[in-house]
Amino acid sequence: MKILLLTSSLGAGGAERVATTLCNAWSARGDQVTLMPTFSGHGECFYELSSTVRIVYLADLVSRRKKSFVNQITRLRALRRFIATERPDVIVSFLSNVNVAAVVASVGLGIPVVVCERTDPFVRQISRLLRLACRFTYPLADALMVQTQAVATKYASSSWDLRRVRVIPNPISRQMLDLQHHDSVDGRKRLIAVGRLDEGKQFGMLIKVFASLSRRHTNWSFRIFGEGPLRPVLQQQISALGLTGRVELPGRTMSIGEELVEADAFVLTSNYEGFPNALLEAMAVGLPCVTYDCPSGPREMSMEGKVAILVPLNDEQALGLALQRLMLDADLRQALGSSARASVIERFALDKVLEQWDSLFEEVGAKH
Repeated sequence: MKILLLTSSLGAGGAERVATTLCNAWSARGDQVTLMPTFSGHGECFYELSSTVRIVYLADLVSRRKKSFVNQITRLRALRRFIATERPDVIVSFLSNVNVAAVVASVGLGIPVVVCERTDPFVRQISRLLRLACRFTYPLADALMVQTQAVATKYASSSWDLRRVRVIPNPISRQMLDLQHHDSVDGRKRLIAVGRLDEGKQFGMLIKVFASLSRRHTNWSFRIFGEGPLRPVLQQQISALGLTGRVELPGRTMSIGEELVEADAFVLTSNYEGFPNALLEAMAVGLPCVTYDCPSGPREMSMEGKVAILVPLNDEQALGLALQRLMLDADLRQALGSSARASVIERFALDKVLEQWDSLFEEVGAKH
């Protein structure tokens, strides 16, 4: 089958990780896969991509790259010409702005289009123009794919006239499942978090909560992996709280799996998510996890708190108590991590998720 997957960029985001994972898996089984970043530049792919996956940059198909309304029309025309020439059996697009472009560029070509929302669009702040564009284009797509039943339910109760809405979670790669957390032997313990250093992840609040626990739990340190605009602010906060050396901001890493297996607990404190890959990967390697019950993802991923500690959104006191429980109780850490790993293997292993994609492709009439 010929699959065209459109995404915004090849950076270090969660959507890009899932896009490369799917492209690698489809290509490995013999599908002809083309991955097209639609943003205006190039750049290296942050995640490992198989040499059998063809990469085509939309920017290479247009002569002008300056952002303007005229250039947007030019890019849509170039995308449409590419689709009409290549005739993929199915088009998959990630992220709202790319979804709109995919639908508009493929109208009338008779090629099934699956648009994918990667966060909860009913919570995420987007421009009114983009929201209207989604409202008018998504009903033209053959399917809207979301990552959680919670988001699917919101669409079902909305007035959007969608052909079909399907829930397919993010897969966990086979390489990640080959890794497994092991206890530290020197008595030192490490809490870990992963995400963009921006307001949505609420790392400033998390550092404050860790500070309140740090004096009692002197053998625990905290590392936050990621980059973003709040790095200087967070670094200053760490210094002001006297946590230099106890709280670190190592930046992005290509080997997050290795960092996770050497940690002792994971925490997620986002205001909102779609289906947080960082939480999924931490659970997959067997880390005990604490997560805010934000919309959407954590409640379903944690099985309503059965395989990860679920804390009411923005309840700092409850967050501190949950982290303290893990810091004090090695048996709880072991039990929670084991159940989290088993749950991920059962529900989110790559092969199981690929089966759901195949069912959706068949449902929308993609040729095999």
